[in-house]
Amino acid sequence: MRVFVLNKNREPLDPCRPARARILLSTGKAKVYRRYPFTIILTEEIKQPVTHGSQLKIDPGAKTSGLAIVQGKRVICGAELTHRGFQIRDALTSRKQLRRSRRNRKTRYRKPRFLNRTRPQGWLAPSLMSRVQNILTWVKKLTRLCPVVGISQELVRFDTQKLQNPEISGIEYQQGTLYGYELREYLLEKWSRKCVYCGATGVQLEIEHIKPKSRGGSDRVSNLAIACHPCNQAKSNQDI
Repeated sequence: MRVFVLNKNREPLDPCRPARARILLSTGKAKVYRRYPFTIILTEEIKQPVTHGSQLKIDPGAKTSGLAIVQGKRVICGAELTHRGFQIRDALTSRKQLRRSRRNRKTRYRKPRFLNRTRPQGWLAPSLMSRVQNILTWVKKLTRLCPVVGISQELVRFDTQKLQNPEISGIEYQQGTLYGYELREYLLEKWSRKCVYCGATGVQLEIEHIKPKSRGGSDRVSNLAIACHPCNQAKSNQDI
């Protein structure tokens, strides 16, 4: 990773190697401007500096986004941003529960207000907006420290249904796994109407999660199974 360099007037210059930055600092030709990302500022102004244009690459993600500054095939700086989207979602859920409890407890007959609120055009959920603003904040910081002439972002679309069934096409996209079935009936047919753990038949069967929700399991059909009550209790929240 290179060290960012600023001119005396805070104009961004081409980043330098850490060894050269140490020489500039030890000889008094530069001072530390910022600890992270490590940036030095020159004590004497360079007239008409020549810089090589850098590109800022962005790889957005739900939990983590990647940022990289490159010059041709050479990587100048790379970083990962960890987003707070899920923390914000949990905090808003907690706030909603506390507010609802408070209002139901003290203002029982308060006039309902939840149906007369409109959202502005282009509204995004707070967890998504946090992700966008986090990326924008770091883009602005990096463009002030490095002569960036272009920004590009990776746009990826995943066909999750095609990942499960490579031969899917046409109307099959609208006819999902449960097409023509109720959930319980589908699971009974899938697991031959017997407990998936002990193979018991003729007993009452319960829907249970293969990977427990307490360990990050989902409610997708692929994560559901049919089990008898003793096996369901014995498995509890353990992974298979």
